[in-house]
Amino acid sequence: MLIASYNPKGTGDTLIVILRPDTKEQNQQVNNGIARISDANTNETLGYNFFNASEILDDLTGVNGQMPLTANDVDKLNSVLSDAGFDGDIEFDPEPKFVIGYVKAIADHPDSDHLKVTTTVVDGGKELQIVSGSPNITDNIKVVVAKVGAMMPDGLIIWPGKLRGVESDGMIVSGRELRLANAPQKKGALILPDDFGEVGDTFDFAKGQHIFD
Repeated sequence: MLIASYNPKGTGDTLIVILRPDTKEQNQQVNNGIARISDANTNETLGYNFFNASEILDDLTGVNGQMPLTANDVDKLNSVLSDAGFDGDIEFDPEPKFVIGYVKAIADHPDSDHLKVTTTVVDGGKELQIVSGSPNITDNIKVVVAKVGAMMPDGLIIWPGKLRGVESDGMIVSGRELRLANAPQKKGALILPDDFGEVGDTFDFAKGQHIFD
């Protein structure tokens, strides 16, 4: 998993790289302007903070929020990690995180009267089990899926988890949650027009801004 965020107004010239979910007990080690955050019990790397990011990457102009890292970016980050005495353990992740999904089937949640358990097809024909509380969720619709590892526009990171005891790998999102122009400010999955794109396509945010025109 690879999530990178750069917010110069909020955190200065710091690139935050997240590799794993937070744990309750953490350690932090700082070398050469880089902080490694690790699980205190397993020593697994949870993420890094690169405090002088613009000296490492030259494509940060205008970035404010999540930043998709290229393979070249990852190589540069791993190089400075090695120079600082850390393992260069960031792995490039080319997989799209917001995709067009198809709700193939839904079932009642065993412990909720409003949640539904969906079988949703995403890129590569993979089927995900996603629990949804959207009041308009049904089968045979195209939706936008925020896969595990996605960062929502409000900064929320999508991790694997459970809703009322049922595993859920991703999130079926609304136009409001995607911050699309003129989206209804209420709960409800964004149901895409059939001609918006093919199942598995990366969701086109620019095109999405005109769905509610």
